[in-house]
Amino acid sequence: MSDSALDIRSLIASGPDFDRQLAAALDRRMLVGEEVTGQVRGILADVRARGDAAVLEYTRRFDGLDAGGMEALTVSRKQMEQSLARLPEAAARALGHAAERIRRYHEAQKQGSWQYAEVDGSVYGQKVSALDRVGIYVPGGKASYPSSVLMLAIPASVAGVGEIIATVPLAHGAGSDMVFAAAALAGVDHLHTIGGAQAIAALAYGTESISRVDKIAGPGNIYVTIAKKLVYGEVGIDMIAGPTELTVICDGATDPDWVAMDLFSQAEHDEQAQSILIASDAGYLDAVKAAMERLLPEMARRGIITESLNRRAVFILAEDLEQAAAISNRIAPEHLELSVAEPEKLLEKIRHAGAIFLGRYSAEALGDYCAGPSHVLPTSGTARFSSALGVPDFQKRSSIIHCSAEGAATLAVTAAELGRRENLDAHARSAEYRLPG
Repeated sequence: MSDSALDIRSLIASGPDFDRQLAAALDRRMLVGEEVTGQVRGILADVRARGDAAVLEYTRRFDGLDAGGMEALTVSRKQMEQSLARLPEAAARALGHAAERIRRYHEAQKQGSWQYAEVDGSVYGQKVSALDRVGIYVPGGKASYPSSVLMLAIPASVAGVGEIIATVPLAHGAGSDMVFAAAALAGVDHLHTIGGAQAIAALAYGTESISRVDKIAGPGNIYVTIAKKLVYGEVGIDMIAGPTELTVICDGATDPDWVAMDLFSQAEHDEQAQSILIASDAGYLDAVKAAMERLLPEMARRGIITESLNRRAVFILAEDLEQAAAISNRIAPEHLELSVAEPEKLLEKIRHAGAIFLGRYSAEALGDYCAGPSHVLPTSGTARFSSALGVPDFQKRSSIIHCSAEGAATLAVTAAELGRRENLDAHARSAEYRLPG
């Protein structure tokens, strides 16, 4: 492959230096200079101080749009509905089908409040409540992503969020109707065509035209990511998202063209996207590489694909599927395809992945658009402790404690003892006041 456009890193799991090589390939540190962080801090402070005027100024500076006023950057519900009405039939049908499937999946995630009673009459439980107001950041800039509108807003809508505010950078040509139509289907209440750190600031702090939200969800570029980190604590956030990732474990029996295109589908997102293939057959890895070389010239985004694969892709030769699963758990990928004959059996060995696609027919691209689960997923190894975006991200849980007189008396003895052991006398006495005279 020395004369080809692709130069993909290859690792052998049984090699003596594999651990170090894999760690280097998975280096996901967000290397951000103080200059960028300083710029974002400045934007946040400016929007907090000047509101709409600052948002308009940054939209003019970064997006090249002199809007004149926030009304020009606001899309009404009527405009969303009009966009939906004028979509070509095939586009409207696809968008509607995806929305229906996403809604059905997330309806199954809903959890209700619960309580139980003890024999002394005390009641304990949990009250589940939807957030009052959320902001969804829909990525843009290089393209329009109506699918992201659905994947972010529908779980919030199913959760029962009172008000959904969406921001999206400048919509692109015909793509704007798709984005606005998706917002209509997903239940977005307010949509503003702004992006970047200034959009995060507007959602976090509020402006004259944009209400402050309780939580912000949605991925974006490095400026958006840093802004979300900096506003966390004043508002909630869903996660810190890095470049998109796909790991494929294959037993060597899937058509190499299928796997090659799956890897391309991830690489075409971004030059920083990471595509990894793990197999136990060296000949199969070579076959997939050959398929990629043959198919690459056909790809509209072959420049981005080539750079992504050459920079971040990894082919790993494992001894068997069990070792492949262990390597995948170390990677903890955003997306994991188990392209094997018995995917359910291999699934038992998988501990860390944002979304798991079982079998040869479950292409990750189907999950991106219409399978049902949200495609907003933990990246950069955070699947070790994080989950896919869903209904629970837009709900909060309050504990319920209702002590009867008898129950309070029973608990007071324990609470008083522990309070005094912690030198918190008022705690102990507060508990003891509930003891019978």
